[in-house]
Amino acid sequence: MNQEKVGAFIASRRKLHKLTQEQLASKLGISDRAVSKWERGLNMPDASLMLELANILDITVNELLSGK
Repeated sequence: MNQEKVGAFIASRRKLHKLTQEQLASKLGISDRAVSKWERGLNMPDASLMLELANILDITVNELLSGK
């Protein structure tokens, strides 16, 4: 799993849904800094957030993990 590819995919899906990092973070109950770290490929979303994140971004968890 390529963190940078996953991060870029999260960013593109977030922007497609016209969400700011802050809005996405709020929906997930986390900080916007965490979202920023995902999108820069520095961190991955916690496993407990993946299903909810995938639902918000209208993708599957497999798509999320593969970054495509």
